[in-house]
Amino acid sequence: MNKDNCFQLGYISKVHGLHGGVTVVLDVDYPEEYEDLKHVFIDQKSRLVPYFLEYFDLQPNNKVLAKFEDHDTMGDAEKLVGSELYLPLTALAELEEDQYYFHELIGYEVIDQNLGVIGDIKIIYDLQTQDLIGVDYKEKEVLIPIQDGIIQKVDKAEKKVFCLLPEGLLDIYLED
Repeated sequence: MNKDNCFQLGYISKVHGLHGGVTVVLDVDYPEEYEDLKHVFIDQKSRLVPYFLEYFDLQPNNKVLAKFEDHDTMGDAEKLVGSELYLPLTALAELEEDQYYFHELIGYEVIDQNLGVIGDIKIIYDLQTQDLIGVDYKEKEVLIPIQDGIIQKVDKAEKKVFCLLPEGLLDIYLED
């Protein structure tokens, strides 16, 4: 399995109990869609390795108590702490017409209501504090917050993102 064909479901944050259990922090909007998982892929030395689940119990605050087959000791679990969990893109739920996944926006053209074409989306920065679109504008990387009010509309058929940039945002990136 290749990371380019997957999305990060979450990561293993700590050991849970003495018999190989772990706590997983999910990085998804709807954790309940993943409660019947039978396996995940874990990033190990830049390779995605399949791990089969004995249980995957949802908890509050996007957390899960999980146990992997053949991981029966605290030591087995400790080796997995910090590992990222992945699923194939095909496991993503279908979205409504006006909804989108961030990874889908790569390559879309960004058009500002006042300035016109800004450029194509090169990268999405999925940060804890804010999600950002990375666009090359006049040979500089410009970061545009993914927020209501800034992102006005995403046209999936035309592969365009229409936005209303805050005044002066682009100027910040163009200063030397």
